[in-house]
This record gives sequence, structure tokens and C-alpha cells, in this order.
Amino acid sequence: MTSPLRLAILGCGTVGSEVVRLLHEQSADLAARIGAPLEIAGIAVRRLGRDRGNLPVAPELFTTDALGLIKRDDVDVVVEVVGGIEPARSWLVDALRAGKSVVTANKALLAEDGAALHDAAADGGADLYYEAAVAGAIPLLRPLRESLHGDRINRVTGIVNGTTNFILSAMDATGAGFAEALEEATELGYAEADPTADVEGFDAAAKAAILASLAFHTRVGAADVYREGITEVTAADVASAKAMGCTIKLLCIAARGADATGRESVSVRVHPAMIPLGHPLASVGDAYNAVFVEAEAAGPLMFYGRGAGGAATASAVLGDVVAVGRNRLAGVRAPSESAYADLAVRPMGEALTRYHVSLDVADKPGVLAAVAGVFARHDVSIATVRQAPAGTESAGRGADAVLVIVTHTAPDAALAATVEDLRGLDAVRSIASVLRVEGGE
Repeated sequence: MTSPLRLAILGCGTVGSEVVRLLHEQSADLAARIGAPLEIAGIAVRRLGRDRGNLPVAPELFTTDALGLIKRDDVDVVVEVVGGIEPARSWLVDALRAGKSVVTANKALLAEDGAALHDAAADGGADLYYEAAVAGAIPLLRPLRESLHGDRINRVTGIVNGTTNFILSAMDATGAGFAEALEEATELGYAEADPTADVEGFDAAAKAAILASLAFHTRVGAADVYREGITEVTAADVASAKAMGCTIKLLCIAARGADATGRESVSVRVHPAMIPLGHPLASVGDAYNAVFVEAEAAGPLMFYGRGAGGAATASAVLGDVVAVGRNRLAGVRAPSESAYADLAVRPMGEALTRYHVSLDVADKPGVLAAVAGVFARHDVSIATVRQAPAGTESAGRGADAVLVIVTHTAPDAALAATVEDLRGLDAVRSIASVLRVEGGE
């Protein structure tokens, strides 16, 4: 054994406290795996007097001076589990430039300005690890970052937010509406008091940016990701999906392909979508996460497990700490950022997808022909049409009947323009819902 590897831990909430607990409980094993013991140099917190239970740590290790802790000469590694953009960005950039390796779970910061962190790591010759930023304990980012670097990844499709997956799974299982399912998720602790980041797709979009950056060797930021949440998904949508042999999931989709000029580019998006029950992601229920990777040589790969929670996320953090510790003892660095491809990000309008459109219409001759004509004008091919009479669950109030149309694959811009033109048809009373359909074609 050599001298201890000393850690500065920024944050001691749900994840930080689990990191501290596991460092204590598994100290001997961690030391054996690294080749040196781990010691906590200090823990930066917002409030010193907060009750943190029976954490096995001396009270004098707590401090409110995060920057002072980072700058101490006896700190080797900075573990950041505070979250947010600032002051976390400034702290981590300072640490990396000073040659101190960083382990972070901060998906928002990585998606907003990961470039600054990678550049600072290169300047300081330090490691930057962030396995815990996406999908909790699931070993996902390192396979993308290292194991699959000998392959070409064409598509990554994932369920990366446990809160929304719980809500949609509950709606599917019970027939409840969004509000009722969200209330249950809140009561069970799956949803925050303010669930906006989850239900509006911001959390998933940040993770999608990180996944796309690694998969396609291209810097992708949160602003590059098209985003829709699940707040407009209704019980009628869920029932319609069931009738099609589908279920609804909030998906992050990152795909490589050609843009309108034929140049290779990437598309990155987050939105609710219907997927067939036979799809590998369809059976992922409750608050679990799963990511489906499609690679040319390796073929389809599935990563599945708990995507959130203090213990699960702390597990990923400590895995990174072990990797950082081994690198420091060996005098080497982790593989640096790979952004050589520098592919453009296609606008959402060029993304290829399918639509499920539910129309409240007058029940009279010529309606279907008029509706089909709108699709034809935008060069959108219809795959299936189903008509439900008034009074069924899928029919809207005041409608004579409802038409449920599923398209073949087309550019999203053409599909969106079709829906907009349908609003102007006299026979269309309203557009009850529009959902994308992924897989199965």
C-alpha cells in the first residue's frame, strides 16, 4: 500500500451521504482494488448544522468552503454530487486545471458545458469520470467511452428517467390519467415536489446529450436536443397504444444518418413515443432505466437496471473513484475526450419518425378522403386507419367519430405540417392527440 488517496466530497445529500457510507463500509476492499487506501479530506455542504444521521465521519471534516477544500494541497480527487451549473462548473474547472481528477454525477453541467470540463482536464492532465451522470448504477458510459471504441454505433434508444417511466407504467397498468399517476409517484418518493425537470423532459435531454456525445464522437449539448415531456399524454393515448399492441415510453433517441444535403450527421431527441410490446424497451417498468445500443459489429446491446437512487448512484461514483485511483498510481490518464467526428446535429424537422394521430371528426361521407388528401399533399404515406364511433374511450366530446391514423416513416417536418393542415379541415372538429411511433417498421 502507498500513501492514501485523499478525496474532497462536494455535497452530502442523498447521493453524497451514500458515497460516504460506502467509503467507510467497503474501505478495505476499495483499498485492495486501487492499491492505496482512500481517505476523506473534507466534505463541503451548504449548512453545517443539518442532521445527517449517523454518518461515520468526524464532524470537523464538514465545511462550507467548497473552493477552499478543492484548493488544498492534500486533495487528490474531487467528487462532485451537488448538481446544477454554478458554482459546480467553476469548482470543477479549477480542480481539473490544478491536476486534480474529478468524479461527477452532474448530468446538467456535462450537457450544458461539458466542453469546458474536458478542456480543463486536458489542460491539467487530470481524469474526468462521470458514469453516475446517466442511468445511475448501470455500467453504460464506460462501454460507450471505451469498450465500443472499436465499433461504429448507429443508434442509441433509451429510457433514462425513472420518474416518467414510473408514471407511464402506472398509466398503462391502471388506466389512470397523468395527474393521478404523478400524484402516486410523488407519494412514493419517485417524483420531486417540483417534478418539472423530469416530466418536461429536461433531465432526459441532458442525458441524451451525454450519450450522443460519446456514441458519435461529437460534442452535443443540451441545446442541441429536441425535447418534449409527458404532461400531454392522456389515458386515451395509453388506451389507443394498447389497441395497437404498443405501450408509451419517454424515449431518448440519438441516431447517426444523413442530413438534407447527404452529409453524415446526428439527430438527438427526447419525447414520448409508442413502441411495440415486442420492443426490448417495452417491458421496462416501474422506475427502471434501460438503454438499447445498435452497433455495426457488436449488433444490438441492452443495458438495464436501476437508474436512480442514492445507493445506485453512489455505486457508479465509487466505480469511477476506483478507476481514478488506479490511474493515479499507475501514472496514466483515462482516455481523453473523443470528439474527432465533429458531426452536425440535424434539426428535428429532418428526423425520420412515424406519427399516431387521433382526429375527432364528423361522421359523414368524404371525411376519410379529405383527410387522406392532406397526408398525400405532404408526401406522407398512411400505414393504418382505425375509426372509433362516438362514445368510446378514444372519441372526444362532441365528436361524431374518431379517426386514428398511423403513418409510415417520414421527416418530422412533413408530419408536423400535415397535422397543422388537418386543423383547417371543416370535417375535423379537433386533433385529440399526436404521438410519435418508434420501432416496428
